[in-house]
Amino acid sequence: MNKELLRRIGMAPGVPGFETAIQSVATEILTDCCNEVRTDHIGNVIGLRKAKKPAQYNGRTPRLMFAAHADEVGMMVKHINAKGYIHFIQMGGLAPHVAQSQRVVIHGKETVRGVIVPKGGDDTKLNDLLIDTGLSKEELEKRIRPGDVITFENDVSVLNDKMWVGRNFDNRIGTYCLLEAMRNVGETQVDVYACSTVQEEVGLRGARPCSFSVEPDIGIAIDGSMARAAYVDDKDNLCEPGQGTGIYVIDKLTIGHPRLVQYLCDLCETHKIAYQRNIGGGTDAAAIQQSRGSVIATTIGAPVRYMHSTVQLCHADDMDATVALMVKFMETAHTFLANS
Repeated sequence: MNKELLRRIGMAPGVPGFETAIQSVATEILTDCCNEVRTDHIGNVIGLRKAKKPAQYNGRTPRLMFAAHADEVGMMVKHINAKGYIHFIQMGGLAPHVAQSQRVVIHGKETVRGVIVPKGGDDTKLNDLLIDTGLSKEELEKRIRPGDVITFENDVSVLNDKMWVGRNFDNRIGTYCLLEAMRNVGETQVDVYACSTVQEEVGLRGARPCSFSVEPDIGIAIDGSMARAAYVDDKDNLCEPGQGTGIYVIDKLTIGHPRLVQYLCDLCETHKIAYQRNIGGGTDAAAIQQSRGSVIATTIGAPVRYMHSTVQLCHADDMDATVALMVKFMETAHTFLANS
């Protein structure tokens, strides 16, 4: 795995609607391995790697779209009270018990560090919580203002052995796998669109216009698979960390195209890529699948523990397996379509 790239991706801020920093990384990497790279009005970065020996499907070169959402759960400054405490709103799915006692970074005219003050109590709501920076209202107002975004201050590092920890592995693991796969793929007979999408955490808002623009024949979202974890019954999460990439059969928003799911499983078997069948949450695949006249779609991705927390875990072998599957599928997608 590419440790330096993973750290760089995981450390870049990017709450929904404010993904500029992480999208700059995506643009840089895709520019080195794609024929064309563009950014649309909502902020999606779309890299096109053209087929070397184009196949034909419905009278054109077939199009494969990968979508990995770049945004992470975070917050936004709402109000600075007379005592200098900051009220905030959530950006994406964030629970009060996760937010309390965390260090944060406020991205204003100047960078300001703070802590979310613990309040306790089972009935504590996010809008009950405050951020303390140690600065007065007057000092804060020189540096930040309502509408400035807030991210958690957590690094990307090895926890133990091959298990990595980061604040935003949902979905920076997907971003990493997308970019690393594009760096390593060989010749293809399909046009591959690598899409670093935005605003997934607030309703798949980036993937919809992205898919509408690309008009893919096949769409695969790259997102976290549901990993077995503490406090979770084994029947609720199916994937074991370290045992391979997850291939989504179904989630809350999408029924994976059965033939595509089986093809991906067969591809793993043929090339000895570790994989697991996954039943997941909801991903960009739903927006892709329902675009225009509908698209063959599903989701794949490395199992991630403790999504939407500040201590998300992912195993290096599962990242490698996800990249390997993406590369093999890009190189053989034309055979899948030939049998459609």
